[in-house]
Formats: sequence, C-alpha cells, structure tokens
Amino acid sequence: MKINSKANLKGQRKDNKLSNGFKHKLIPTKPLNLSAANTIENLLKQMSLTSFGARSLGESADILYQMAKDKDCFIVLTLSGAMTVAKMGLVICDMIEHNMADAIVSTGAIIAHAFVEATGNVHFKINPELNDLELYHYGYDRIYDTLELEKSLNDVEILIEKVLKKIPRAKVLSSVYLNEILGKYLAENYKDKRNVLKSAYIKKVPVYIPAFTDSELGLDVGLFNRKAASKKESTFLFDSYIDLDHFTNLIEQQKKIGIFTVGGGVPRNWAQQVCPYLDILKKRLDKKVSFKRYLYGVRICPEPPHWGGLSGCTYQEGISWGKFTPVSEGGRWAEVYADATIAWPIIVKAVLERLEKDE
Repeated sequence: MKINSKANLKGQRKDNKLSNGFKHKLIPTKPLNLSAANTIENLLKQMSLTSFGARSLGESADILYQMAKDKDCFIVLTLSGAMTVAKMGLVICDMIEHNMADAIVSTGAIIAHAFVEATGNVHFKINPELNDLELYHYGYDRIYDTLELEKSLNDVEILIEKVLKKIPRAKVLSSVYLNEILGKYLAENYKDKRNVLKSAYIKKVPVYIPAFTDSELGLDVGLFNRKAASKKESTFLFDSYIDLDHFTNLIEQQKKIGIFTVGGGVPRNWAQQVCPYLDILKKRLDKKVSFKRYLYGVRICPEPPHWGGLSGCTYQEGISWGKFTPVSEGGRWAEVYADATIAWPIIVKAVLERLEKDE
C-alpha cells in the first residue's frame, strides 16, 4: 500500500505528534488462534496477520489464490531441486489440474524422476547402514535421504527409446515437444496413475526443460542417437531455441502473467528473462510486441540474497531488469524462506480449500 505523506520530518520527534498506526492505514497483526484454525486455509489466513516466516507463508497462499482466481492471469510454475524424488509430484498435478499452472519450466531431473514414478517404479528411503560406495555397487543412486534405482533408469531408457522410434528422424526435437509426446504416452499407457506429464498433456500445459541435456531424459536421447549412429541411421537434432520462441510467443499473448517458483536456478531465470527478452525485441528489432512483467509472484527458497546466487535474488531486484511489476504499480509477491517440501504442500492445500469453498 502506497502512503502519500508530505509530513515535515526534520528536527526532533515531538511526542504529541505520535501516530496510532491507523492514521497511515497500517494493518494490525493478530495472535494466532489455533483453536479457531479448523482448516489449513484458515490457519494460513491467520498466519498472514502474524510475523516473520509465518506471515510470508500466509501471504503466499493469498497471492496464489488471487492468481488462480484472476481469469486474465497466466501462471508459470518453475521447479528445481529433487522435488519428484521427494514425492511432491502429485502437488504439481494438483496445481496443473486446478488451474494453478498454465506452463511449467523445470529442471530435467524433476521431470525424469517423475517419469520413473509414473511408470510404476519406486523410490526408497536410504538405509544409513549402506555407505555411498556400497550404494554404487548395488545400483542405488542417492539423492539426499532417498534412493533412485539404476534399474529404474534403465527401464525408463527402454521406454524413451520406444517413444523416439515413432518420431520421424527429420523432426527437430525440443523439450516442449518431447514432454508433450511423453505425456501422451503416459496418458495412453498408464491410465490409472496420476503423474506430472500426463496431467500436463491432458490440460494442454506446456512443459519446458531449458537445460535438457542436464538430465536422464537428455542422456537417453543422446544414447538413442549414439545407437542410431552406430547402425549408420539418421540421428535427431535438438534445438533449444524452439523452446525459447514457443514460450516467448505464449507469454506475449497474455494479458497478465504470474510466477510460482520452487527453488531457483535455470528454470527460474529462464522463465523470468522472457520479460526483458520481449523488451529487447521491441527496442532493438523494432518488433511490435507488448511490454510484459510478472504481476504476481510466489517464491519458496531458503537461499538468502547475500550469497550472491540467482536462487536468492529477490523479486525487488527483478524490478530493475523489467521482470517484475513494482508494488507501486500493482505488483504483488511473497517470498518464503523455507524448505519447499514443507511450505509448498501447505500453500497449495490452503488454496485448494479456498477454491473449493468458492464452488
């Protein structure tokens, strides 16, 4: 809220001029009353009127709800970290299926491990009695406190090969195309299971992987090409600019855009840079494109700004790049410094409850 104050602030404060807070339209905080919090939605509403991390968690649910209810808002969900190994895949499905994600920008690992899960394979809790060298020899790939089986990755590679064989070799590949084809495969062959690419395919939500080769999916395509080359067959070409143009054209068509970010890294920046990219196209190439900035934003990441990494970059800093709409012009965002596996499901569940009440 912008306060237009022209008070003379020079000199010593006069006690008889002290304000009561309401004069400047300040919002009072309130004690958290757990006995009155009978739903997650109600708990987060109360938390938005508390302080520190609790307030940002509550405000993030308010903003995601506002994005979901704004029919003119196109929501971009960006994902990094080992979220599907951490069993957050169905949270992504919930966001897709309830119109909280109109496009997804992700690391390849998240989509690859989601594909593992979608095809009936299982992740396991780590056994602390096994050391990492033993895990390697048994074919157990450790991701923090969880295990991915090398056998599962081998099984997935066979399925990827099966899908790729049906695509003409003259087709230039992109991540958005491959994810759509894989989503279709899952929808046709795993009809009883909810999973990320299947939900995205059904809802026509494009899924982009900017660093595609930095994943098992990328390695599977590379392996397919090497097998083909060894047989003197044609190989696939991959063009990441297809993704860039597809996403840019999609964003340029929208009236409003919002972003929900889990973690940071390449997916976050790739999704955000579309705004200055459109600005560059307009100014340097004289293209007739409209200036776009994210109006809404929710970011869940424990990375603080002072380490200097992109993951810790604040939305406020993004204003200087033309990526975000300042609060003075209607921009709304919340930044939650927390483990996403804790904060993210709570935020989404609260919004789901609120949306259900609206029906």
